[in-house]
Amino acid sequence: MTANAELSKSFSTAHLGDTPIRGSSMLVLVAVWLVLHLGCLFTPGLLDDVDSIYIEAAREMLVRHDYVTPYVDGVRFFDKPPLMYWMAAASMKVLGPYDWAARLPLSLCVLGLFFSVYALGKRLYGERGGFYAALVMATSLGPYLFTRFYIPDILNALWMTLGVHLFLIALDQARAGERTALPMFSFAVVMALNLLTKGLIGIVFPIGFVALYALLTGQVRQLRRMHPVSSVAIFCAVALPWHVLAAWRNPPIPMPAGVGLPTRAGWAWFYLVNEHFMRFRGLRIPHDYGQLPIPLFWAMFLLWLMPWAAFLPGAGRWCVQVWRSRRSTSTRTREAALTPVLWAGMVLGFFTLSSRQEYYSLPALPALALLAGCAMVMAERGDGHVARSLLRWSAVLLTPVALLLALLCGTLAIRAPSARAGADVSEVLTSNPDQYNLALGHMHDLTTRAMGFFRAPLLGVAVSLLAVGPLAWLLRRRRHTYAANLTLAVGMCGVLLCVHSGLSRFYPIIGSKGLAMDIAHDLRPDDGVWLDGELTSGSTLLFYTRHRLVLVNGRVNGPWFGSFWPDAPSIFADEDALHRAWTGQQRIFLMTYSAARETDLRRLGPTRVFASVGGKTVLTNR
Repeated sequence: MTANAELSKSFSTAHLGDTPIRGSSMLVLVAVWLVLHLGCLFTPGLLDDVDSIYIEAAREMLVRHDYVTPYVDGVRFFDKPPLMYWMAAASMKVLGPYDWAARLPLSLCVLGLFFSVYALGKRLYGERGGFYAALVMATSLGPYLFTRFYIPDILNALWMTLGVHLFLIALDQARAGERTALPMFSFAVVMALNLLTKGLIGIVFPIGFVALYALLTGQVRQLRRMHPVSSVAIFCAVALPWHVLAAWRNPPIPMPAGVGLPTRAGWAWFYLVNEHFMRFRGLRIPHDYGQLPIPLFWAMFLLWLMPWAAFLPGAGRWCVQVWRSRRSTSTRTREAALTPVLWAGMVLGFFTLSSRQEYYSLPALPALALLAGCAMVMAERGDGHVARSLLRWSAVLLTPVALLLALLCGTLAIRAPSARAGADVSEVLTSNPDQYNLALGHMHDLTTRAMGFFRAPLLGVAVSLLAVGPLAWLLRRRRHTYAANLTLAVGMCGVLLCVHSGLSRFYPIIGSKGLAMDIAHDLRPDDGVWLDGELTSGSTLLFYTRHRLVLVNGRVNGPWFGSFWPDAPSIFADEDALHRAWTGQQRIFLMTYSAARETDLRRLGPTRVFASVGGKTVLTNR
């Protein structure tokens, strides 16, 4: 009997989900989380743009005691559903209004994601397969990068993982004629939480998976046994109250003509129509986001799973073989092969047809992590085809790329000119504002001259990549599979810690906590804090100064729609308003990116540089 046949038999004759949880596996996952997530919770500060905007919305919920309508800078903010705000607000209510406290719930959800991937992987591929899948999720590039700022997509991945697992459990019980109430009612709650996290996409993916899986496996009739009416009722009980209250408290009001809006619009139009259906078609108003080309989106999807993406071909080949011989394989084997492929394909297919950014593929990454875990456990159990595939792709892709990157990082670290004492990283960067609508747009600003600021992280990456590439390959070649996999994971922990260190050094460019704290130290209640530009260019000022922010030429994007409400505060100013305020009696702190702004204001009266860092300057008229 071949190794493939033996593994197929193990799927059909044993419930792999019944294999016991290993304490050592859980301890490793917790240790990785403690190092990479809890350990990196306190630095750097909040980032300008969505990171600080979403957390500021949570803080203003606490101040206003209004947990239905989000506000940012006193203006209604309808862009996202409320669960992320509620989580941050609850944490800050208990621990205090600190950035780390606001981030803590998302970090805990990341740990929950590791455990949920472990549990689903244990069901599909046994305990070792679940451990490997969770380890992949914990040490891949994308999940770490996109938890450095407060966005809902990794939480969306958690709900998707739980939803898929609960449905598969319910399907087992339906086939056995058992009651499916508990897993299906839990599935309904998870879907409602997903809706409150990411909007309608939170139910499109789980329901799409359920429908397609039942159709492809010929089990549509089993859906009738899954309490559809009761589950829908529970879903509505959890999800609808906020939607009803938000629509009731923010009804349609007259909108100005000539700006692309309907005659009357409120929360329902902006959130349901504009934020969902028009965004899907790339017609959202205002159009304040970037759009990745489809080939780049797919390439980044694989990049986010690096270095473990090198193990996907082996698992993919096995999945194809199982599907071709599905009539002769067990239900559990077909489930193990179909689940991750259908899941990932559905998410990628959806965003291929709609608007897309770099991180939109995150809900599919647990599926790829499961596939990588499948490949590793199959190789460990003696499947020669998969073992040779892992060794081959490690030799022809992973090791050469790791060595090339290690050489590049080491060369840059050694040869880059040292930063002079007191130098600002902004002095050696370029500016590419046309790229800043993308989440990682500031990466385009880096130059070889800037590498001197990142010498230690670059050297750390170079050393860590030696473990990721050649050392792990050497162990795999000698058939020390478990040691090779752990070595690769440890190497990636080193890489990711260096990424965090680099982000902290780059922080003055993408965040303004230092400037905000300087302002807050001298700020009096009757002073004015102004920002030269739109809110996303300095939104950290709001959170750290706890002071209303006036935007100069900033009535665009995030606060634009909310500014049409009659109770919106007067936070929008033009050049004339700035000039009048500068020569008035109020002390003004103005943060600007423009070197010409100081010259402009000196013509009007006293102008002093209060602080400057990261290409940003705070000017004051006193």
